[in-house]
Amino acid sequence: MSDVLLALSRLKRPALLLSAARHAATAYDRDRDLARVLGKSVGLAPHGALEYLLGEEAQLNETRRRGDAGYSTPRHIQVLTAILAEARFLKGPRPL
Repeated sequence: MSDVLLALSRLKRPALLLSAARHAATAYDRDRDLARVLGKSVGLAPHGALEYLLGEEAQLNETRRRGDAGYSTPRHIQVLTAILAEARFLKGPRPL
């Protein structure tokens, strides 16, 4: 298992955050959404995008846990959504 997939398997977040991200991931469009989430043009393979997103999500989660006023729930959901969707691309297509 790659380091990224291992990190994903260990990700424990509040159920409401993950539920919102799972719901949003059904409408995820990589061409449209990844550039917006990353804040830059997309040229990353799913593995590279996931590494970046996991780092940002860890920072968001730490901000959430500290109760910092700068925490943004919508941004956290946006990043978690991208993580879930990019993980699907990394794992490949599901068998029919």
